[in-house]
Amino acid sequence: MLGYILKRLVYLVIAMYLIITATFFLMQLAPGSPFASEREFPPAIEERLNAKYGLDNPWYIQYKDYLVSTLSFDFGESMKYKGRSTNDIISESFPVSVTLGVQAMILSIGLGILLGVISALYHNKFPDYVSTVVAILGISVPSFILAGLLQYYISYKAGWFPVSGWKGFSYTVLPTIAIALTHAGFIAKLTRSSMLEQTNSDYVKLARAKGIGKWTVVVKHSLRNALLPVVTYLGPLSAGVITGSFIVEQIFAIPGLGRHFVTSITNRDYTVIMGTTVFYSIILLFAVLIVDILYGVIDPRIKLRGAKK
Repeated sequence: MLGYILKRLVYLVIAMYLIITATFFLMQLAPGSPFASEREFPPAIEERLNAKYGLDNPWYIQYKDYLVSTLSFDFGESMKYKGRSTNDIISESFPVSVTLGVQAMILSIGLGILLGVISALYHNKFPDYVSTVVAILGISVPSFILAGLLQYYISYKAGWFPVSGWKGFSYTVLPTIAIALTHAGFIAKLTRSSMLEQTNSDYVKLARAKGIGKWTVVVKHSLRNALLPVVTYLGPLSAGVITGSFIVEQIFAIPGLGRHFVTSITNRDYTVIMGTTVFYSIILLFAVLIVDILYGVIDPRIKLRGAKK
């Protein structure tokens, strides 16, 4: 196990280097200037700003400085927000995205597994049809469309929850639903197909032949093996929902990291764009690593490649 983890950490470092390099050169190729605005800066002021942020240096000098600062987790000062660093923006907004993401992940996992299990147990019956329709709707309707519908019908028309903002738990309900339903649909479909496969296995048939109840067989036998495809999906899911949904945070005016990332793109705030991209990548890579390790915990029959036998 330790050998496997060390090997994966080496791959993780290589992947991070490639992501950092790709992000830098994509920013170099991006048209426009980070100091472009409705009013043009005088040439002297623009030259001073370029010198302050090192944009007047050759690309290889900028690349070297970017690598050094990234390795020290210093993502630099924002080019648009005076006196604010990218690290400050991440430290202030990331807890908001984590709160929203954890709620969305719990809801999506719980609802998705429940719908998938019900659909598999009542295959080709009314509960299966209802669960399948809910899952397909969750997959088909984009989160930003669902966010707008929730705002209009649940907030504006019914007045049950606030339209936007971030001042308490009630403000998190609608964005959590908007983020979670799409992922819940995917999890429901994965759980359903895996459960149907496990239902036809020999050990499940033997358990039922012994007179064990349907739900007991599900909890103690079928579900654990059926969760392996779901665990695979949890890697990108956890990284996506914990770092926040870009569009949903923008729609509900939530001061999370996703909203800052969208704003930094429109502002051409290069340091914030590159800093948040690297931060997202670190979370995603570690989430995938944790998911791979969980395989062996959920199903001991799985041998991690590189682990000691």
